[in-house]
This record gives sequence, C-alpha cells and structure tokens, in this order.
Amino acid sequence: MDETDRMIVRRLQQDARLSNRQLARELGVADSTCLARVAALQDRGVITGFHATVGLREIGRSVQAHVSIKIRPQALRTASAFCDAVEELPDVIAVYMVSGEADLIAHVAVPTTDELREFVLQLARRPEIADIRSSIIYLSRRTKVIEPVDDL
Repeated sequence: MDETDRMIVRRLQQDARLSNRQLARELGVADSTCLARVAALQDRGVITGFHATVGLREIGRSVQAHVSIKIRPQALRTASAFCDAVEELPDVIAVYMVSGEADLIAHVAVPTTDELREFVLQLARRPEIADIRSSIIYLSRRTKVIEPVDDL
C-alpha cells in the first residue's frame, strides 16, 4: 500500500460520500486513476463497504450494552454457529469472538433497559448458553479514522 492508497483510505473513512472527482482532485491524480485505485482497494478487501453512521439515540436506541456470553460446549463449531445466529438479531450492532472469561461479546442497542433485559433473557433461554452478563455503555467514543500500518 503506497501513500496514495493510504490517502484514499484516510479520506474515505473521513467522508465516504466524496465523489470520485473530488477525491481525485484532492489526491492530485486523474479521475480514472482514482477510480481504479478505489476499485483495487475494494478487490483486496481493504475497503469493505460504504455506509452512514447514525446516532443511536436519534433512531430510538438510546441504551447500548456489551453482552458477554459463555457458551457450551466450548467448540469452535458451536461458537461459530451461535455467533452467526446472534449476528442476525435486530438489536445487535456487532459480535466479537474473544478470549478470556466470555466466548462472545455482542454489542447491542435497544430503546430501554427493559428491552435490554428481555434481549438477555431471550438469549439465556438458548441451550448453548452457560453464562450471560451485560454491561451498559454510558459513553461511547470511536476513532473516526484508523491509519493503515506502514509495512503493508
């Protein structure tokens, strides 16, 4: 990944709505070069999509939580299948397979703490669950742009 690719990745993370023409102008390259570079970054899996970031409170999901889940049996196949099932639930933002006390952590956003409780109770009914705990997120900050490492 050269400096032009890094600049493309940086700028599209900052504003994915940039037109190809505007991005090319900022980079000082031809429109066709810029378009080819972005396509190559997509083909290589560097750029995996373009989306809008929404305010969770503004869309009625003001309660966020991390739900830590320990599953049984502790087998990769079970964990992967369960992870796939949890990922499909409408309140789930992301699912992480982790090491440590939990096997999975689900980041969820719900309208109320009562709905968080219901989400947790629904999951707890599944036979794969050995333990489940939730932590409400009081404050969330996210780095808007993450730089590629130099030696890619």
